[in-house]
Amino acid sequence: MGKIITTVLLIAFGLLVLGLSAFSVDQRETAIVFELGKVVQIVKEPGLHFKVPFIQSIKTFDNRVQTMDAVSPELFNTIEKKNVLVDNYVKWRIDNVEQFYKSVGGDKRIAEARLHNTVNDVLRQEFGKRTVQEVISGKRDEVMDNVRTVADADARAIGVHVIDVRLRRVDFPDDISNAVYERMKSERKTVANQLRAEGSAAAQKIRADAEQQKEVILADAYSKAQQLQGEGDAKASSIYAAAYGANPEFYAFYKSMEAYKQSFRSKSDFLVVDPSSAFFKYMKDPKASSK
Repeated sequence: MGKIITTVLLIAFGLLVLGLSAFSVDQRETAIVFELGKVVQIVKEPGLHFKVPFIQSIKTFDNRVQTMDAVSPELFNTIEKKNVLVDNYVKWRIDNVEQFYKSVGGDKRIAEARLHNTVNDVLRQEFGKRTVQEVISGKRDEVMDNVRTVADADARAIGVHVIDVRLRRVDFPDDISNAVYERMKSERKTVANQLRAEGSAAAQKIRADAEQQKEVILADAYSKAQQLQGEGDAKASSIYAAAYGANPEFYAFYKSMEAYKQSFRSKSDFLVVDPSSAFFKYMKDPKASSK
């Protein structure tokens, strides 16, 4: 009975030791094995591993890419002595776990605080030797490359690799932005008024030209109408003259009929003349002579 109990205890103790000895490493992590506070092993391979229980301890670190966002936009001064608000972020990861632990105690907050200070110092230098136009668009890529290079060189001392530094936003402070907006608004308003004035002048010119063309066209039309009317009257007179020359009696009769037609156009028209007047000779005798 005693042997059975001893065996069970030994098995339980063995299982306990095995449980305390085994540890696993995720593929997204790197582990440091400590022995009495000293680093004795760096475990990068994922899977099940073993350590000496009670003597050795384990600490794991995330080896994925981390993103450090600025808490709030920082104020920087350009070479023109103009203030701009800059919002940035940094992509980084632990490159040397042992160095990272020895430098900052494995504390991510301390590492990011150092990165933040380094990036801000370099940004201040880069902005201080460039104009607003250059940092906003002209040489923005160059600024980011320079900041990343310097920040990465400094971060290597704490076992960190800076992958990228990006400027999320470069803008003027609110008071300056409002002033710039008002100035742009005033400039746009001036341009709009100028365009309206130019448009109004062009419209007046077009209307004047149209009126002038209208007068010219009407004058030409009237002149042509008068000419045509004159030509028509001349042709009519010529026809009348020819008709009179060919048959004076018929011409006299025709002219009398025209006179009757014009005189008695309306039922209310009346004439007071002597019945023996020559005006009525064809009414009395259609065969009357023109003599």
